[in-house]
Amino acid sequence: MAKITAAEVNKLRQSTGAGMMDCKNALVEAEGDFDKAVDILRKKGQKVAAKRADRDSSEGAAIAYVNDDNTQGVIISLNCETDFVAKNDNFVALATDFAKTAVNYNSKEEFLNADFGGITVAEKLIEQTGVIGEKLEIGAFEKVSGPYVGFYIHAGNKIAAITALSANVDGADVVAKDISMQAAAMGASILSYKDFDPAYVASETEARIAVIEKDNIELARLGKTLKNVPTYISRAQLTDEIIAETEERLKEELKAEGKPEAIWDRILPGKLERFISDNTTLDQEQCLLDQNFIKDEKKTVAEYVKTIGNDVSVIDFKRVSLV
Repeated sequence: MAKITAAEVNKLRQSTGAGMMDCKNALVEAEGDFDKAVDILRKKGQKVAAKRADRDSSEGAAIAYVNDDNTQGVIISLNCETDFVAKNDNFVALATDFAKTAVNYNSKEEFLNADFGGITVAEKLIEQTGVIGEKLEIGAFEKVSGPYVGFYIHAGNKIAAITALSANVDGADVVAKDISMQAAAMGASILSYKDFDPAYVASETEARIAVIEKDNIELARLGKTLKNVPTYISRAQLTDEIIAETEERLKEELKAEGKPEAIWDRILPGKLERFISDNTTLDQEQCLLDQNFIKDEKKTVAEYVKTIGNDVSVIDFKRVSLV
């Protein structure tokens, strides 16, 4: 039987990430042949992967990475079975290394077939399934490109976001990170209300009104204050005609209240802003640019972006969440 040294075991461990005893046993079985030992460990990974193929892998790490010139960014999620593994430093390091590779590819399929230390990413996942003992897979793969791309990873590696700006100007790094943080925290799904499908907005409006009206029946029974039933839920529904009609209605209300016409100009903007706020709840939930900026709620996200240049805009963003 070939004599296996500690140095050989350590070399195999560094190459594969497998445990010391697994590495020693593989080398013994391979009679000291390093490449054969690697193959033995990979076959073990294949067996473990096959046994755990039907397991749920909803835990993991969401990692964002941007290339050196900040023109391309990617988010990948390395999924596993338990939060215990997801929090392991080696697991997070592996996810980060995967993200550094992923930024060079345009699709999940290309990435899985990419070289990763002499084997493909897909093969590395199988290998590490054997090492860790849990099902591992790449869940999300999201990529953006632009003149300037920045990112944010929320503490715990459960949520990550990337943002592409239309120009690389002074302050782009701060703004791109801030917008990515906004996306991570507030969960936007599209850039602007202008991107909504009208049919979706109409059906969502009907559904939300129905829920509120049902709640109000119970609130009335309990003698509590009723919720406001909105007529609209998105700026996409507030046409110029509706805004003009609302302004006229508000003027009539001020007149009925006996407010002097001379001060209407000071009162109307606030009332109109309140009307828009009450009737754009869907935008605040889902539209990144139309949300109030979390660091200064007096500004929308779109207005905040303009602080580094009137010609600067957000051209794309992606968000991945494992929670």
